[in-house]
Amino acid sequence: MAAIDVEPTKIEAAMRTLKLSGHVGFDSLPDQLVNKSVQNGFVFNILCIGETGLGKSTLMDSLFNTNFESSPSPHNLPTVKLKAHTYELQESNVRLKLTICDTVGYGDQVNKEDSFKAVVDYIDAQFEAYLQEELKIKRSLPSYHDSRLHVCLYFICPTGHGLKSIDLVCMKKLDTKVNIIPIIAKADTISKTELQKFKSKIMQELQANGVEIYQFPVDDESVSEVNGTMNSHIPFAVVGSTDFVKIGNKTVRARQYPWGTVQVENESHCDFVKLREMLIRTNMEDMREKTHARHYELYRRRRLAQMGFSDVDADNKPLSFQQTFEQKRSAHLQELQQKEDEMRQMFVQRVKEKEAELKEAEKELHSKFDKLKKDHTEEKKRLEELRKKIEDDTIEFNRRKQQSAQSHHTLTLGKSKKK
Repeated sequence: MAAIDVEPTKIEAAMRTLKLSGHVGFDSLPDQLVNKSVQNGFVFNILCIGETGLGKSTLMDSLFNTNFESSPSPHNLPTVKLKAHTYELQESNVRLKLTICDTVGYGDQVNKEDSFKAVVDYIDAQFEAYLQEELKIKRSLPSYHDSRLHVCLYFICPTGHGLKSIDLVCMKKLDTKVNIIPIIAKADTISKTELQKFKSKIMQELQANGVEIYQFPVDDESVSEVNGTMNSHIPFAVVGSTDFVKIGNKTVRARQYPWGTVQVENESHCDFVKLREMLIRTNMEDMREKTHARHYELYRRRRLAQMGFSDVDADNKPLSFQQTFEQKRSAHLQELQQKEDEMRQMFVQRVKEKEAELKEAEKELHSKFDKLKKDHTEEKKRLEELRKKIEDDTIEFNRRKQQSAQSHHTLTLGKSKKK
């Protein structure tokens, strides 16, 4: 066969060319993750702990530049109650499902010994709900509303004399369950000199009592410097306000006093901007991650250990979850079988006892029947003898009556003949 020569230009013209819309490579994975996360939205849950009237709701309004329309709480509640409210916020194209949980009545009771119990129970309840969702056969974690608390803003009363006992006890109970950020509420009531001494005293008392508060991470180079600086400012001294005051050409959040104006977003007046920067802009994702990887993981391990699950057996050899489940299932079935046998034996024993009781009762009834029958026979015999005696007496009576009548008639006839 003869070879067919085709010109290169014709081959190139016949080839279909594909135009790339962009760079090809797996380095686009971060962009894909960002787009997916933005599409799904984010969840962030804040726990506010503090005495009534310290400005918790006002600070939340100031942090997120909105009005959550929270109602004031009374001071005469007998117990501590937690109220959670969820809000849908959107900034640009990013959606945030924000849950704010407030401790209503915290610190208002005369006996404050168990004030922390309601808070601990609530946090554990959110962990337990997430754990139960994880353990389901048919899970729906992507659509599940994660109610685990990511950060706890602990409001400290601006006394200037250190922490109260209730503060130390509560934070010690919570430091392994939630990320704690202590903040000094209504910091405009303390002078700057007293405020610095107050901050130092708070940190000394926390360290002396072994309370672990949340430390902003410094392992990321992009935020290590600012986080390291902000760690030295803890606890943040904040001021919140829902009022706006016009200063110069700007309208800013502020608190108006007879002696002057305290600007909420002025760093020389308070640490509100620092708190907002650390809480929302820089470390929100780290708090979410630490909640899942540390606090929830501790709770999960403890709960699974309570259920009897372990990674190793009695010989310290690796043991799978399935093997543990099969062992527990086998032990559970054996226990059920043992209980069933015990109940069956108990049932048989009770049946025997009941049968013995019934036989004894039947024997007593038979003896009573025989006695009644015997008594009846004797009574019948007595009555028969009595009847026979009465009949004999009647016959004898009639015979004597006849004799008496005959004798009387004879006497009557004798008198007649004499006449």
